[in-house]
Amino acid sequence: ATAEKMIEMLRLIPNTLQGKRDKALLLLGFAGAFRRSELAALKVDDLSEGELGFRVLIRKSKTDQEGQGHEIAIYNGKLKVVEAVKDWLEAAHIQEGYLFRPLKKGGRVLDQALAAESVADIVKKYTELAGFMAEEYAGHSLRSGFITSAAERGASLFKMMEVSRHKSVDTLKGYVRRAELFKDHAGTGFL
Repeated sequence: ATAEKMIEMLRLIPNTLQGKRDKALLLLGFAGAFRRSELAALKVDDLSEGELGFRVLIRKSKTDQEGQGHEIAIYNGKLKVVEAVKDWLEAAHIQEGYLFRPLKKGGRVLDQALAAESVADIVKKYTELAGFMAEEYAGHSLRSGFITSAAERGASLFKMMEVSRHKSVDTLKGYVRRAELFKDHAGTGFL
């Protein structure tokens, strides 16, 4: 789910309570290169708003099993991530607790975390609506989409690692290689 595909998906999200949640989830998940479990575990007090976006505390992740936490910056930018998250919180009347929650029929917001598996379902739903092959997408698509989009735009590996929290440059290089496959191709001058 690269930046271009995210824009296609966002256009299809209805302006309903569920739509506001899904939009906030997709945008924050993409902008923070979140794993689905990290996104589902976020709480309102893990976010603090600054001039350029959110600072988000990830309390525990796959690469931080001890739970020391890691803070990342979510740049607001043209996708308006901060506004989408605030719009969801206001519409759902959420002031504390889990950021993303399941909804009951009739629009009642439950007081529990959205299941990590639901993140993948939401990604698949909007990729399919946008005409992409849904079976090629999952919760990880937000994370890989951010990294691929950053690599396509020439972001440094270290800046990408600040957001994605990858511990290994080698792991991140796989995304970059795919994004830059044709950049400065050896055959450009003669093929």
